[in-house]
Amino acid sequence: MDVSLFGGPGPQRGVGVVAPFDFALDRELWRWTPDDVSLHVTRTPYVPVEVSLDLARVISEHETLQNAVSTLTEVTPEAVVYACTSGSFVGGVMGEHAMCEAMSRAGSVPAVTTSGALLEALVELDVRRLALVTPYTVSVTRALEEYVAQAGVTVTGRAYMGLTRQIWKVTYREVADMARRAAVRGRLGAADALFLSCTNLPTYDVIPQLEAELRIPVISANQVTMWAALRRLGTRAVGPYQALIDTSARSGTGTGAGSALPGPVAGAAVPATGPVVPTGSVRPEGQEPPEVRGVHGAVDAQGVPGAQGVSGTPDEKQQEGWT
Repeated sequence: MDVSLFGGPGPQRGVGVVAPFDFALDRELWRWTPDDVSLHVTRTPYVPVEVSLDLARVISEHETLQNAVSTLTEVTPEAVVYACTSGSFVGGVMGEHAMCEAMSRAGSVPAVTTSGALLEALVELDVRRLALVTPYTVSVTRALEEYVAQAGVTVTGRAYMGLTRQIWKVTYREVADMARRAAVRGRLGAADALFLSCTNLPTYDVIPQLEAELRIPVISANQVTMWAALRRLGTRAVGPYQALIDTSARSGTGTGAGSALPGPVAGAAVPATGPVVPTGSVRPEGQEPPEVRGVHGAVDAQGVPGAQGVSGTPDEKQQEGWT
């Protein structure tokens, strides 16, 4: 067959993506992208700092972001996005706005960040109470909670892993187990939605399963990033049945304040192996109750049983190097 008869590929539109140097999940972004849109990905320069608030600040300096965006101008993207959750919430809501302005000036196109996209998604889904899952340390997790609080959103529960490197190696089973713990109804009531934070955390295939099980919208860092970026192009993200990108999927998730969460469905995934803190208030480092500190199969401060082999310690030094 003479391929010249096809006349070449169809016209493509572009989204410029600025990602941290350690970003390992390029494929997740592509899976939400329609066929007529191309992603043009560049990375921030390497810095020898582990995942922490310090790293988030360093890789999110305006000059760094502007330099990265400038490398994308030749391919003329219609929008640019900073695909990093912690890097875009570390300066709070005002800091996130300033990042977008700096990137937009550098590329002369609309700009969005992962954390800005998160707030857009919460408005879209009418979320006022949110459960959080993060792979971060306690200090980074607390910064995310403060960020959404600035937007008027209450965190009802959280689960975090205390990781400082190689977050992309976390399994779907571990993500699902943390999600179930974070979404348990606590003293602040049930969550309206669940957010799986960090663009380096694998989430694509687990979202529909968790929405069906928890009966609330489940959104992730990479999902909201692509959803918001593609909105700037006037087009839509693609993907399996999920509340954020398919309005017909919202009717079965129990969206809205006071939605009840059912128990785990039969055949649920086996509990994860890795340090997890079940739902409850985030406390300053060093002030966690002894019953969740390095105790396997313990009961947390809210009385929620922990899984065997799961440690709730938020000690950042102890967790370094866990993969």
